[in-house]
Amino acid sequence: MASWLPETLFEIVGQGPAPSKDYYQLLVTRSQVIFRWWKISLRSEYRSAKPGEAKDTHEEFLENSHLQVQIALIFGARVLDYVFNLCEGKFDFLERLSDNLLLSIISYLDLEDIARLSQTSRRFAKLCMSDELWEKIVHSCCDTITPDMRALAKDMGWRQMFFTNKLQLQRQIRKRKQKQGSHRTSHL
Repeated sequence: MASWLPETLFEIVGQGPAPSKDYYQLLVTRSQVIFRWWKISLRSEYRSAKPGEAKDTHEEFLENSHLQVQIALIFGARVLDYVFNLCEGKFDFLERLSDNLLLSIISYLDLEDIARLSQTSRRFAKLCMSDELWEKIVHSCCDTITPDMRALAKDMGWRQMFFTNKLQLQRQIRKRKQKQGSHRTSHL
């Protein structure tokens, strides 16, 4: 396994399906799958129940159908699939990159590719719609960014500014200047 990966690859906590109030934790490390549970009950027979823990190596987990069923029931099939992939050494390295690094990479994509990427996950949708990304894109497309353009982008957003045609931008900058001029003279 890649040594630069963090010790904890994945962690999720949750409550069992209704009517259960039991609490569960699933932790996937570089070498183990750890499943912990806490019984939460008003019934007298469960009051003395101690928390439990099951630890499997990745190889053992891939063969442990009982634990797989428990994880699917509590956390869902998607989490189970993700844990399977981790145990098989299939990592989503893009998901592990920082937002700043991803924004730098995304800023070099074509607009069509940015639109497609935004549909792949909530995280990528948020990054592809972010003002930071569109500011980078505008900077890469424009020779100079005037203070008026920067002020307008602060008001309307860099993405909106990118998709607004040049004539409309000039008109909006002019209106903004007029509004500021009339605002200043009314205060004198």
